[in-house]
Amino acid sequence: MLGILYQDGDIVAVDKPANLAVHRSKFVGPDDAFLIDLLREQVEGPLHLAHRLDRATSGVLLVARSADIAGRLGEQFMGRTVHKRYAAVVRGWPEPTEGTIDYPLPGSRETGPRRDATTDYERLGTVEVDIPLGRYEKQRYSLVAAEPRTGRFRQIRKHFAHIHHPIVGDSQHGRGDHNRLFKIHFASHRLLLHAASLSFEHPVTAERMIVRAGPDATWTRLLDQFGWREAYGRWHDAA
Repeated sequence: MLGILYQDGDIVAVDKPANLAVHRSKFVGPDDAFLIDLLREQVEGPLHLAHRLDRATSGVLLVARSADIAGRLGEQFMGRTVHKRYAAVVRGWPEPTEGTIDYPLPGSRETGPRRDATTDYERLGTVEVDIPLGRYEKQRYSLVAAEPRTGRFRQIRKHFAHIHHPIVGDSQHGRGDHNRLFKIHFASHRLLLHAASLSFEHPVTAERMIVRAGPDATWTRLLDQFGWREAYGRWHDAA
């Protein structure tokens, strides 16, 4: 069963698990399950995706109950009035502790034209673990908050890779050695990127909505293990 974060006659907000594709596409390939199909088994009536999350990413996903509502929500995403907040675990300790990554990105095709892409970030916590890797005896990781101003394909993943602080668990843009370290030592087998909250205007009532998704079991364990739970909680509740 999918976790329903909010539901009314116009919209449904779902807590998307990591490693579940949202729908069939050329980027996903064959799979046994898709979020939109599972949701149709739980919620009666028409359902239309209002936006997307990468298969590997967890968190808030917005679904409309009609094509008209999906269009209205889509206008908000296109108009950049939707406030998206993500949490991630990255390699290293980004400096400065707060900043903006402004780096144009292509679309789904790497050879396509690049368009403006901007992500604000804040370092919420750091940890140093006594595990040798390569030429370093200890490894450094950070809990970061990311707020993309634009919505380019895999924007947050590509932006942190661009500043040499890739997200842990990112098989396409990250570091395989650090991904393996987290699998072996911390039982983390997923991309550590979580869509923690969405803020938007209700397409019918015009009420400002904030929908939050809490951390899953892997996230919760790591937050406790690295001493980040309090910092995460303050940030998560501040939206």
